[in-house]
Amino acid sequence: MSSRSTQDRILEVLEEDAQASYAEIASRADVSKPTVRKYINKLEDEGVIVGYSADVDPKKLSSQTIALVGIDVASERYVEATKELKELPEIEALYSSSGDHMLMAEVRAADGDELGEIISNRILEIEGVTAAHPSFLQERLK
Repeated sequence: MSSRSTQDRILEVLEEDAQASYAEIASRADVSKPTVRKYINKLEDEGVIVGYSADVDPKKLSSQTIALVGIDVASERYVEATKELKELPEIEALYSSSGDHMLMAEVRAADGDELGEIISNRILEIEGVTAAHPSFLQERLK
């Protein structure tokens, strides 16, 4: 039995395989299925688990372009602008960032042209958004 907590072991399995069944998680984390269910419900309720996702290799996704877009927002409009950005269906994920940009958005589009339109017509149209800098994801390396 590992010294890591039951919660940590369950989260580790989920991070490796978001689609693992309760039975698989129970086996790999060395706990019972009811325990897995209890912890997952608790983690979802507490907002620790915010969703389940598939890892996608952008190169194999021929119908879509994926970009990480660095977004700068005027500080006095941060809360409102962030709320509006979260509502855009083209934004798959939105993160606050301590890097070069205040926010990082994962944006999916059919191609580079559509991505450009999303940036200029949707993202930059939001009041308080001062800049958007896309980086196109190419091949998934890990």
